[in-house]
Amino acid sequence: MLNNFSLIRNIGKFDSVDAGAHLNLNKLALIYAENGRGKTTLASILRSLGSKQPLPIIERTRLGGQGSPHVVIRNNNSNSAIFQNDVWNNIDVDIVVFDDHFVSDNIYSGVEVDTEHRQNLHELIIGAEGILLNTNLQQIIERVELHNQALREKSDRITAAMRHGFDVDVFCALENKDDLDQLISDAERSLSAAKKAETIAQKNKIINLSLPDIDTESVNSLLEKSLSDIEAVAATQVQEQITSLGEGGEGWIANGMKIIDKLNSSVCPFCKQELSGSEIISHYQSIFSQQYQALKQEITRCLFPFKLNHRTELMTAFERNVRKLSEDCQFWAEFIDVPEIDLDTAVITGLWRSSYEAINAILETKKESPLEVFSLDESANNFINQYREAQKVVHDLSSSLLALNEKIDIIKEGAAGSSVAALESDLNRLNAVKSRFTDAVSAFCEDYLEEKRLKTATEQERNEARAALTQYREQVFPKYQEAINRYLVKFNAGYRLDNISSVNNRRGSSCNYSVLIENISVPLSSTEVGRPSFKTTLSSGDRNALALAFFFASIEMNANKGNIVAIIDDPMTSLDDHRSLTTIQQINELVINVDQVIVLSHSKPFLCKLYGSADKSLSSAIKISRLGSSSTLSEWDVNQDSITEHDRNFVMVSDFIKNGHDADERSIAAALRPILESYVRITCPSIFPPGSLLGPFLHICLQRENTPGQIIEPAVRSELRSLLDYANQFHHDTNAAWQTAGINDQELLDHARRTIEFISM
Repeated sequence: MLNNFSLIRNIGKFDSVDAGAHLNLNKLALIYAENGRGKTTLASILRSLGSKQPLPIIERTRLGGQGSPHVVIRNNNSNSAIFQNDVWNNIDVDIVVFDDHFVSDNIYSGVEVDTEHRQNLHELIIGAEGILLNTNLQQIIERVELHNQALREKSDRITAAMRHGFDVDVFCALENKDDLDQLISDAERSLSAAKKAETIAQKNKIINLSLPDIDTESVNSLLEKSLSDIEAVAATQVQEQITSLGEGGEGWIANGMKIIDKLNSSVCPFCKQELSGSEIISHYQSIFSQQYQALKQEITRCLFPFKLNHRTELMTAFERNVRKLSEDCQFWAEFIDVPEIDLDTAVITGLWRSSYEAINAILETKKESPLEVFSLDESANNFINQYREAQKVVHDLSSSLLALNEKIDIIKEGAAGSSVAALESDLNRLNAVKSRFTDAVSAFCEDYLEEKRLKTATEQERNEARAALTQYREQVFPKYQEAINRYLVKFNAGYRLDNISSVNNRRGSSCNYSVLIENISVPLSSTEVGRPSFKTTLSSGDRNALALAFFFASIEMNANKGNIVAIIDDPMTSLDDHRSLTTIQQINELVINVDQVIVLSHSKPFLCKLYGSADKSLSSAIKISRLGSSSTLSEWDVNQDSITEHDRNFVMVSDFIKNGHDADERSIAAALRPILESYVRITCPSIFPPGSLLGPFLHICLQRENTPGQIIEPAVRSELRSLLDYANQFHHDTNAAWQTAGINDQELLDHARRTIEFISM
């Protein structure tokens, strides 16, 4: 509880005021001030103390004052709240203030209820516990926003080029794959195949590539053949003869023997000599027999297929096939792995041709000289061996290439039914996976994923905090609505509040409600022209009653209300008599439930009524008085200001009757009529309203005498008439010479006694 204002310096109308140090503030403290004397300044000081915000004081720094604002407010435990150098010390006082700022901050501004009002009202309703829950929620939401900002920054590092068009979250979630390069290669080939499906369908498979064999074993066997039954001497002589004849000699002799056989003659067709006696001729006949011819035919039979299988056209065809095969393999290499064709066809065909020519030459020679034994020389064998090595290389290469035809069949089948778009998507995904797991990009992704994990954890905190706040609000808001409407009933308001609820949005939480009039729900605002809303359905008094209801309800719902110092600044704005009385009653109830209530007002009657209804032992009163051009604090005698004009007249007349001396007889005479008027106004309010005169009233009474509508007894009316006639002598409206009318002490005393007796009946 606050004890006194020990010092107020350089704030508003207060220059350097320490008079408040001797004016204690009780549990109910009333502070009266005329307009412009500093009441609002005092309320601002208290609001600043409660919020620990310096602005309400700083913005009221005294114009022309010396130094900065300085405040010392002592509380009942002898500690002091001190404002100096634009800051309060660390003394905490739980202060709530009802003033224009409370209304404009929490309820409405002018006639409008905007978003900020609803947000502040939300905090007012949920109270300290709810604010703590809501603050915790908002802090977590801010952390989520920081995570979102960090995620945006970290996702920007993972460029679109890195992501291959994938969303950042999808990209970072990609899983690595084994043999990724091979998968990408296969995908590229499949895509290429799909794009060239028509060409692939028409493209030939791998053809066989081979070189003909060279059977050197058969050749050598043939070259070594001769006639086995020829006598050695004959063979020697014939051979010597053939040799002597030179090249072609054996053929010449063989042909000659054919002619002799054909002529069937024993005479030499060349020299006409007798042959029957010639020894050499008999040797010739022995050698160039049918067996000889058979050998020659065997040699010829060997030469024909050999030449056929190793002819120049085949060698040219081999080179052409190698070129075609190279072209085909180059085409298929785009889709499958194809062995490299590293064949030097010029060398191979050269070895082939050299081997062929060597064998062919010796076979031709053998054909001409069947009896002679031949063999392949070293040079021929070298060519043949190299040729066979080349033949093996060609065979092995062809075998490996032919094995690809199975894969080529699969490619042909796949290309015919593939979707280019699907394959492009698959390849793009594989390239994205490769990009995702490069060192630099992987670091970016892990950083992003870690931030995302942190955000998920924070979002879980947010959800839990929101659930806790929601559960709390579900308990508080219905109770608050019931309390608000209960106070509105007390204020005799013609409306109620309905659907008081909490609304969550990106800017935080706010309160929403509607005004229920004649069971019709009226919104706080309306965008439709001509539609009723808060500003068009509630009068100024209704709005002020609502603000008071919110204030009283917020304190009632506060679990810590026993420690609250409630400041109420001018609650009477636009309130009628009934609501003023209700406000006084609620303030008296508030005094019981809170630590202290301080009421400031420029309405002396209101404060006097409040003081009159309060427990005097718990009440104190202070007045803000003028001191030169500034203001000061002084004690206020509420009892003196509570005396009405009627009270003063009654006391003055009664004192005259009792004491007589030192009385202003003319003032006594002038007071008699107002005493009578006040009495009649109370006893006959419907007949004698404010502004009425007793003369017309008595005329009405006379007309109604002895009727069912009789107002007063005839004797009472007659006495009142007599008293009025005397009193009228001393009033300007009934006697032009009222200031000089003669006064007899005994006559005045008689009418004074009769007047007091009349109002005491």
